Amino acid sequence: MDLSSKDADEMRQWVKEHWDPSGDLVSWRTQLAESGWGAPSWPEQWFGRGLTAGSDKVSRQILYDSGAVGMASGVSMYLVAPTLLEWATEPQLQRFLLPILTGSHKWCQLFSEPGAGSDLASLATRAERDGDEWVISGQKVWNSGAQKADYGILLARTDFTATKHQGISFFLLPMKQAAVEVRPLHQMNGHSSFNEVFFDEARLPHENLIASQGDGWRVALTTLAHERSAVATPRPKFPLSTSPLVMAAKTEADEYFATYSWYPQRAGRPRLVEPQARLLGKSQIPRVRQLVAEVETLQRTSRWTTQRAGAARSAGRAPGPEGSVAKLNMSMTAMKSAAAHAAILETTGVLSGSSVSPHEVLAEVLISTPAQSIAGGTDEIQKNILAERVLGLPKEPRPGDKE
Repeated sequence: MDLSSKDADEMRQWVKEHWDPSGDLVSWRTQLAESGWGAPSWPEQWFGRGLTAGSDKVSRQILYDSGAVGMASGVSMYLVAPTLLEWATEPQLQRFLLPILTGSHKWCQLFSEPGAGSDLASLATRAERDGDEWVISGQKVWNSGAQKADYGILLARTDFTATKHQGISFFLLPMKQAAVEVRPLHQMNGHSSFNEVFFDEARLPHENLIASQGDGWRVALTTLAHERSAVATPRPKFPLSTSPLVMAAKTEADEYFATYSWYPQRAGRPRLVEPQARLLGKSQIPRVRQLVAEVETLQRTSRWTTQRAGAARSAGRAPGPEGSVAKLNMSMTAMKSAAAHAAILETTGVLSGSSVSPHEVLAEVLISTPAQSIAGGTDEIQKNILAERVLGLPKEPRPGDKE
């Protein structure tokens, strides 16, 4: 259930009694977590109230209206925490959940590899048991935030004799060790949001294994389902205040979301298509008008799909096919938007920097949108998921797959 009027009033009263804008961010978030109001959709025994996902949105609004700030945001909250809540043991939850909520621990995702992107189950990073520890060797790539992360959720192969999906395990890897090297990747749009990560016999304790050895693929499917649902996770709103606590939360969010500053360009900036066509006098050109109409159609259907997914989550249902549908729609919107911007800008679109000002952001769109069809699972993977798991069609032949 969502927050009732009684619950909402109780939360407002609690915030009124406990919020201290001159306090410490971690201390405030610890109080908020222990009250259950910071993440009311979480289980009652794990810093929640056992309510539906919609209650989280109401909670955030109450905090905003009260001039207060909420829990930490980002990969830690939207990917790691839901996975742990479903699969982790009680000791693991006791160790990791509260630091995620307070923002004390930053996390990254260590799944994809140079030879295992879309076919993730073909990963080759190795994990070998050594007493009470696991030794990790290999390489990962496309890892956002890895250079700042305290921990990473890691997929590694623990059995090379089993079928590829069954030989994988899921680990929580401490990132701050000499055996872990993070190298930023320079993108053609001038940003460096991603990294490649190398493991030279990195170590982690056995208690950082999630579920059982060989269950990694099943655990990863939970993470991936939430990843598709959280592709468009917005930056949190903050009250208009210069108090130390609010400013600390804003600074934290600024640092985190700086990594994703080019993501609006990756998504195609569809809302700029029609105004730009009018500004440059191209809105009456038939081809441009058709492209503008296609972008508007995709935006509306995407918005409806998002609303349907939100309603499902508010009703307490797990992430469903809407995530893959929304992901495909975002890719199509980005591609159509890029095509529209190219038709509007014409040859100006191949320029960059001050030479294309004031249309520089649109020129960046054209070299950023290809990433939208890759990040979070390629379009081809999303189509396979919908075909096989939703429509029940036969599986696509996979050469070399023993299964």
